[in-house]
Amino acid sequence: MSVIQKVLLVFGCILYAATIYCLFVGDTYFVVFFLLLHSLCLIFFSYRTYTDMASTAHFTDTYQQDIGMEMAAKDKELETLKEELDQREKRISELYDNIAELNDRSSGLEKEIAGLQTEKAAIMAGIEKEKAEKPSDYGALLPPANDEENAETVNIIDIAEAAKQEFLTDAKNVNMAINISSADSTLLVKADPNRLLILFRNIIDNSIKYMRKAGSLVITVSTIGDDIFIVLKDTGEGLPEDETKHIFELNYQGSNRVSGNGLGLAQAKAIVEYYGGTIYAKSSKGHGMGIYIQLPA
Repeated sequence: MSVIQKVLLVFGCILYAATIYCLFVGDTYFVVFFLLLHSLCLIFFSYRTYTDMASTAHFTDTYQQDIGMEMAAKDKELETLKEELDQREKRISELYDNIAELNDRSSGLEKEIAGLQTEKAAIMAGIEKEKAEKPSDYGALLPPANDEENAETVNIIDIAEAAKQEFLTDAKNVNMAINISSADSTLLVKADPNRLLILFRNIIDNSIKYMRKAGSLVITVSTIGDDIFIVLKDTGEGLPEDETKHIFELNYQGSNRVSGNGLGLAQAKAIVEYYGGTIYAKSSKGHGMGIYIQLPA
């Protein structure tokens, strides 16, 4: 109840009391006058009560509408947040799947690396065995040097590339691709470039000669400790293991002999051993030939 309503109610009560009083002790004129004022107070009180109730109802409706709109906005915001949460959960699930896949790949790579390390250990054991054995006298097979007393420090990758370019036509004729692979663009070795070029020529020529089918020769040049490590691996027919150990012997020709005098690989061995390195072959029938060379950097 508002203040005006309270005032009108109080005045109505007073006027009603005055009307009763005048009815017993006063003039009729005062009775009518106070009764009329009392009626007016009641009318104004009723009108004020009605307008307040209408205003309250309108305010209530407006408030309910505002609440409804606010709740609708909150519901929409909640739905948006749910969609974002679903998207984030989906992304998290995809990330977990990617992590699991990467873990599987990592496990596979670790196994592959372990296998390569085992193979490398076997190769190095073979190299060490070659070092322990008394080398044959291949001095007469050494090609002449340009200036042996002032041997240059040369980039062996450039030498391998030059040898590759010389045999591109011959390799194409037998459908063989020659590729050079190295993590570095420059690997230096102190040696006569002419002899190193002949070393690569002899081995590449040997691979082309015995390829006999479409395939490839990959020349990998890397470092192991302070040494240069060269692998020349082809996909040709290869040789049985009992023949492979003889391929660096002078005039040796295996069961797959073709034209030639068996001098190329013997000369390659002479060049490698002259510079304090070792050369080693690994092959099996039908699985290509691998020539492994270690040279001091």
